[in-house]
Amino acid sequence: MPRRWRQGRRAFGSCPGCARRGLTLTGFATFTDVLRGRAAELGGRDAHVFLGDAPGAAAEHLTYGELDRAARAIAVRLREHGALRQPVLLLYPPGPGFLKAFAGCLYAGAVAVPAPLPGDRGERLQRVSGIIRDTGAQLVLTDSANAPDVSLWLAMAGRGETVCLATDVEEGLDADAWQPPRTGPEDLAFLQYTSGSTSRPRGVMVSHRNLLANMEAMREVLGSTDRDVFGSWLPHYHDMGLICHLLHPLWLGTSSVQMSPTAFVKRPVRWLRSIGEYGVTIGGGPNFCYDLCLRRITDEQLAGLDLSGWRLAINGAEPVRHQTLEAFAERFAAAGFRRGSLFPAYGLAEATLVVSGGTPGRGPRTLTVDAAGLEYDELRPPRPGRPVRTLVGSGTVRGFDVRIVEPVVGGEVPAGRVGEIWVRGESVAQGYWRRPTDTARTFQAMVDDGDSGFLRTGDLGVVDGDELYVTGRLKEMIILNGRNIYPQDVEWAVRETEPSLGAGQGAVFTVDADREQLVVVHEVRPENADWGDAARPGPAHPDPHRPGTSTCRGPTCSWCGPARCAAPPAARSSGR
Repeated sequence: MPRRWRQGRRAFGSCPGCARRGLTLTGFATFTDVLRGRAAELGGRDAHVFLGDAPGAAAEHLTYGELDRAARAIAVRLREHGALRQPVLLLYPPGPGFLKAFAGCLYAGAVAVPAPLPGDRGERLQRVSGIIRDTGAQLVLTDSANAPDVSLWLAMAGRGETVCLATDVEEGLDADAWQPPRTGPEDLAFLQYTSGSTSRPRGVMVSHRNLLANMEAMREVLGSTDRDVFGSWLPHYHDMGLICHLLHPLWLGTSSVQMSPTAFVKRPVRWLRSIGEYGVTIGGGPNFCYDLCLRRITDEQLAGLDLSGWRLAINGAEPVRHQTLEAFAERFAAAGFRRGSLFPAYGLAEATLVVSGGTPGRGPRTLTVDAAGLEYDELRPPRPGRPVRTLVGSGTVRGFDVRIVEPVVGGEVPAGRVGEIWVRGESVAQGYWRRPTDTARTFQAMVDDGDSGFLRTGDLGVVDGDELYVTGRLKEMIILNGRNIYPQDVEWAVRETEPSLGAGQGAVFTVDADREQLVVVHEVRPENADWGDAARPGPAHPDPHRPGTSTCRGPTCSWCGPARCAAPPAARSSGR
């Protein structure tokens, strides 16, 4: 029988820790109400602490009262430009300026659109240009340091009529003229642009109701209270960075400690050092950030860390690797890190963010299965001498009705079989901005028994007991000689075969020549490359679990991801 998880509607609950301190999580119709309430209750308390890029630089502190005053002033300017229910593009460097602008959009009843600064990188420039075309935004907010470059970019993009406002000029002077917007739970709070195609980005429409529902789901998953402190280096335009590490602390009435992605990548130890220095209890990122810490943090640096207070080390936003979890727990135990703090979770922008997570303090659950069986969508026990795959559980689903579905016919699959993950619940967003066809296809799916209103996540997974295991992405699945090959498995195996590839990015896809062949494209650092062997062919009939090391240079997608989707169409599998 198919396995179903159903949880009905629930009122936004109260947080035990918050109740002890007199804070409330109930009675809010919009996230604007949350911020106004927090400013009244916690005006002088830090809402946000930003650590500068330079080691030893003074941290910037933003209190709830300062955030409220800045938001009111920005909202007054936005309303003067007719921003009510209109998209407003936010182009900021990491720091408190973005948070003020985001709150200002909410206070104005506008629709915030977080995005990266255009910069001079071709991929990023193309992405931001695609976002402004898709939104049709007539207003852009930035800071005075970046306003000239943003204005130049707008002119070059043929958007010279778009108004560009620097929000740090005469900051706060108009705050007393602010009047609350006439917005409600069904109004849009922001658009979250997914990290897919740069030429055709899609904005997920997140309403205030969706956001508040996901705040409650996140509290249930994380067990978070206002006694927690959040710490992150994630970009503010990434859903995990924005919702989990910036907005959720505000909803709880606590603080977040942030640094820029650049600061983290240059010196990963700064992130871990901040956990001890600022009493961070919850923080995390994609699997690669834990790998980066393992590779780059020296024994001498490790000796100076205190990770004993790190309650939840969240791992999500990309496939979670069992080897990474175990290696991280073992290496950083000397700094007080506990394996039970490892916290794999699953979520996506189309569900606002979080869908499932483990039990705090338990540590990750794993399931080792026969790799060949998984290629045929089945969970089979390991066989002696045969390749295995260890799946990492993403915990129990909270606040959603979840089905595991055969993606072509829409029927629920039997227990123990892999299918597409479909979800339904109040956190599921309203659809894609100005894309009714894509919205209907993705957000209004119907199971073959007639039950409708499901979000097709595009992720493949399986339920074992009460644990959700995510096995891969449907659109990235490679069909090779009738077998379902998970590209991340091949990429990981190739890196283990050729150590010089470990720090780079790669992609796996198929090409049709005389016969279907598997191709690996991988970044190689020039100082590590053996160019004499860089193009040697792999085996005639590749075993995806024991691949050759055929490598060459190739592009990578945004957000540190492999460029599988950047391969030319003729070189990609048609999938399923």
